[in-house]
Amino acid sequence: MAAVSLRLGDLVWGKLGRYPPWPGKIVNPPKDLKKPRGKKCFFVKFFGTEDHAWIKVEQLKPYHAHKEEMIKINKGKRFQQAVDAVEEFLRRAKGKDQTSSHNSADDKNRRNSSEERSRPNSGDEKRKLSLSEGKVKKNMGEGKKRVSSGSSERGSKSPLKRAQEQSPRKRGRPPKDEKDLTIPESSTVKGVMAGPMAAFKWQPTVSEPVKDADPHFHHFLLSQTEKPAVCYQAITKKLKICEEETGSTSIQAADSTAVNGSITPTDKKIGFLGLGLMGSGIVSNLLKMGHTVTVWNRTAEKEGARLGRTPAEVVSTCDITFACVSDPKAAKDLVLGPSGVLQGIRPGKCYVDMSTVDADTVTELAQVIVSRGGRFLEAPVSGNQQLSNDGMLVILAAGDRGLYEDCSSCFQAMGKTSFFLGEVGNAAKMMLIVNMVQGSFMATIAEGLTLAQVTGQSQQTLLDILNQGQLASIFLDQKCQNILQGNFKPDFYLKYIQKDLRLAIALGDAVNHPTPMAAAANEVYKRAKALDQSDNDMSAVYRAYIH
Repeated sequence: MAAVSLRLGDLVWGKLGRYPPWPGKIVNPPKDLKKPRGKKCFFVKFFGTEDHAWIKVEQLKPYHAHKEEMIKINKGKRFQQAVDAVEEFLRRAKGKDQTSSHNSADDKNRRNSSEERSRPNSGDEKRKLSLSEGKVKKNMGEGKKRVSSGSSERGSKSPLKRAQEQSPRKRGRPPKDEKDLTIPESSTVKGVMAGPMAAFKWQPTVSEPVKDADPHFHHFLLSQTEKPAVCYQAITKKLKICEEETGSTSIQAADSTAVNGSITPTDKKIGFLGLGLMGSGIVSNLLKMGHTVTVWNRTAEKEGARLGRTPAEVVSTCDITFACVSDPKAAKDLVLGPSGVLQGIRPGKCYVDMSTVDADTVTELAQVIVSRGGRFLEAPVSGNQQLSNDGMLVILAAGDRGLYEDCSSCFQAMGKTSFFLGEVGNAAKMMLIVNMVQGSFMATIAEGLTLAQVTGQSQQTLLDILNQGQLASIFLDQKCQNILQGNFKPDFYLKYIQKDLRLAIALGDAVNHPTPMAAAANEVYKRAKALDQSDNDMSAVYRAYIH
């Protein structure tokens, strides 16, 4: 394909990770967001979302040239809303351009008419004109430091040209104010496509280190999937630690190459116990980032990872062992049972429990691990199977601070951000509160959809309305789509969200704090379990309302 020249203000299709090509506009990045090193890229603001990202040139295509092709291969509602937003943008830009052109013609006519009426025809008038011109020149000299909005001459120019005249700058430097970029039709195609448009494919970048932006940092999109096994820069240069008044901290990327990009994997041997919905995706991302991983699971081996025969063997042969199992009983059995974790613990061995359990359970496990000379960190994760596969989990950690820092490259491989919350038990409590809110919200969504149905209202229309309001979110849209399509393939097991609600209610009871909303939601999930929905997605709680 021939080279395509893009510049600031262009409308483009941007391809990022596993997401479909999405319409956007090349804009100026925030001042404090550095441009990634390496291949040439542009900062793109995506339509229909609040997302931004650095996108490599080879992953960008002109909007108009590929519009029909992209619309054919993408049929989602959110995608269509994004395309509609582009078209609305173009209509407004065209209207402004026409208004500007019309004003320019009117101004020219007025000036010509004025000149005809005031053309000098005597020596006195010529002298008056000369004096008048002198005053005008003086005023113009003073006015260079001021901005006048009433000039008809300026009103005849496009906003982009006006901005360039007002703010002279070095050649090649883009204008600072994105609002000036109202006319995006500036793509220049150098050459012709070498083949039919339908044969176009996005260029893979597997062999190159991913250096796109870290969208959780400054609220920008993060969806990198091509994670290199070879790393080029030390991780210690990639992190910043944000202290809060509470003493909690969050490790985030200091630049765009740190999170899910080219980071250096730890040279420590990593173990992982439990390859369920969450664990399988986590291990995949650890392997993609170049970590050496030994796994143990009751069923199958993870491709690309070494296989340990027992939890004890994995712990004894690895420096840091992670575990992610279903509930408090499973977490205890894994550590305290036959050939369990505890039998492999020796001084210096590290154990990181990523299971969502109660604070009492994790405190007990920490005590027995530390009593054998081991180091312990709890690190439950907020997310679902898809986020686990995409390396977009949020990790909540507590316990050994040094171990937390030793896990930096692992946490960056599996998640978009991680928080250190202090002493053991704090992460378990926070995780239960997060899932309590999520589970209660899911029950409310199901209740609203069923109420719409029994009162003769369209469920799809209800979803459309919610998606246009303050509650709009990926979670809301995905779970409602599950219900409307009758597709309850598990992304987060219903039985596990019910377990978390139960534990959150117990947490409230322990401190004498009422949790009536969570208690009501818990009863609905219990009914769904009685209807044999335990192994379906949490959105199957809907069925508790229709039976």
